[in-house]
Amino acid sequence: MSNFFIGIDTSNYTTSLAVCRDGEIIANLKKPVFVKDGDRGIRQSDALFNHVKNLPELFDSLDGLGVVPTAIGVSNKPRDVEGSYMPCFLAGVTVAKASAALLRVPLYSFSHQRGHLRAAIYSSKMPVYSEYIAFHVSGGTTEMLHVSDDEISLVGATLDINAGQLIDRVGVKMGLAFPCGMSMEKLCDFDSKCKVKPKICVNGLNCNLSGLENIATSMLSSGYDKMDVAYFVLESVRATLDKMTENALAKFGDLPILFSGGVMSNSYIKKCFENKYGAYFAKPEFSADNASGIALLSMDKYIRDNRTIV
Repeated sequence: MSNFFIGIDTSNYTTSLAVCRDGEIIANLKKPVFVKDGDRGIRQSDALFNHVKNLPELFDSLDGLGVVPTAIGVSNKPRDVEGSYMPCFLAGVTVAKASAALLRVPLYSFSHQRGHLRAAIYSSKMPVYSEYIAFHVSGGTTEMLHVSDDEISLVGATLDINAGQLIDRVGVKMGLAFPCGMSMEKLCDFDSKCKVKPKICVNGLNCNLSGLENIATSMLSSGYDKMDVAYFVLESVRATLDKMTENALAKFGDLPILFSGGVMSNSYIKKCFENKYGAYFAKPEFSADNASGIALLSMDKYIRDNRTIV
C-alpha cells in the first residue's frame, strides 16, 4: 500500500500544495496570489486572504488521485532562525493543523527555506553531500547558505533589496507584468552585448543590489532600449552571484553548489553556472515557490520517526 505525504506552503506570492507518493512527487500544484497591475508587491493581509481562497481550489485538484495522507507537512516560517515570521504562513498552518487533527495523522512543520533546499535536491538529482553551498535567490530572499550535516548557516546575503525585488521593480517600470522574471528573460538577447557593462557591489560573501535599480532607472530615463536595460539587470545579478560564489569557494573549499529560488529558474544564469562550477539547479517548477520540498521532508521525518521503509 502506498504512503502519501501532503505538503502545504503559503509563501508571500504563491499558494502551493504537493503530494509525495513512495518518494516521488505526483502533484506539484500552485496558484499565484493576485497582484494588481502596476503594483510591485502585496500586503501581508492581502496575501493571507488570497491563500485562504486558493487552498480549497488546490485541494479540489487532488480529486481522483486517491490521496489518503500518511502525514501532512507545512511551512510555518521563512527561515530556521529565531524571530523568523511572516503572517502569510498562517493560512497553510491553519489548514494543515485542521486536516491533520481530523484525519488523525502526524503534522510536521518546516521552514520555507528548508523546503526550497529539499525540493532543489530532489529535482536537480544532486548526490547526497555532507557539506555544500546553497543559494536561495528570489523576490523575498537572496541568501548564501553553508549546509553541513543538516545544519544550515547563513554565510552571505544581500544587505539591501533582494535580486527578485530588483528584477520586479525594474520590470514594472518597463511595463512588464508582475512578477517580471520570465518576461524580462524573454525580452533579452543574450547573444548581444549591452552598451552598459554589468555592475557589482560585493564585499566578501555579502552584496548590495539597490544601486542597480538606480542605474537601470536612469537608463530607462535616458532612452535606452528595454532589451538593453533587461540585459544589464540580469547580467549584473549573474555577475554578483558569480563573485559571491568565487569568494565562498575560496573560504570553504571546493564544495558542490546548489541553486534554488525563483530567480534561479533563469536559463541564462543556469547555463553560465553549470558551465563554470558544475552547479546543481532545481528545475523551474521546483525552483520557484512550491510545496514539494515540504512533502518530501514530511516523508523523511515520518521514516525517521517510524524507522520503516516507505
